[in-house]
Amino acid sequence: MSRPAFRVLLVDDQELVRAGIGTILGLQPDLEVVGEAGTGREGVELARALRPDVVCMDVQMPDMDGLEATRLLTADPEVHAGVLILTTFHREDYLAEALEAGASGFLLKNSRPEQLVAGVRAVAAGDALLAPEVTRAVIARAVRVRREAEPAATRGPSPQVAGLTEREREVLVLMGRGLTNDEIAAELVLGRATVKTHVSNVLMKLSLRDRVQAVVFAYEHGLVGG
Repeated sequence: MSRPAFRVLLVDDQELVRAGIGTILGLQPDLEVVGEAGTGREGVELARALRPDVVCMDVQMPDMDGLEATRLLTADPEVHAGVLILTTFHREDYLAEALEAGASGFLLKNSRPEQLVAGVRAVAAGDALLAPEVTRAVIARAVRVRREAEPAATRGPSPQVAGLTEREREVLVLMGRGLTNDEIAAELVLGRATVKTHVSNVLMKLSLRDRVQAVVFAYEHGLVGG
């Protein structure tokens, strides 16, 4: 018996973009586009009504932009969808804000179809996704802005890191480099289930919401290069 398809909501003010993404995702047996919205406000309303697993979210839209829509969705305890931001590289400022708003992933609009499909599946499965092309710029900007706002005395290694085991620290570093669970498993020669346990422990011990926050944490605390 086949498993139910992941439910996807498309939120973009360009109908052609929605049609293109919908066509790509609709060809996948495990993905189902359950709705489309042309504004952020409409997207929030549909997400609450349709309960998708993933919301593919544009940033610049009329009525309500994707940043505010993402904040509302991630703050709503009744909405369990991961938000996948689809945007353009030259607006990394928007991407950093979306990261702070709780987005689960970022992809460029010119990504290859297979990257889009893989990204939606990753977010649906609870794995955050950061496109390699934007990770460094987005995280570096987010870290720079936060550090500039902090007193110098508060910077430096977090005592929370000391509470990680050596293996958990290794896993955090690889998460910070953007590796998936499967890639971490291959790198450390571990089973995927073991990696999932380590990831869960890292998030719990560091009081992080998801893998995106783990990436930011790793950059902020110098565990990976900026």
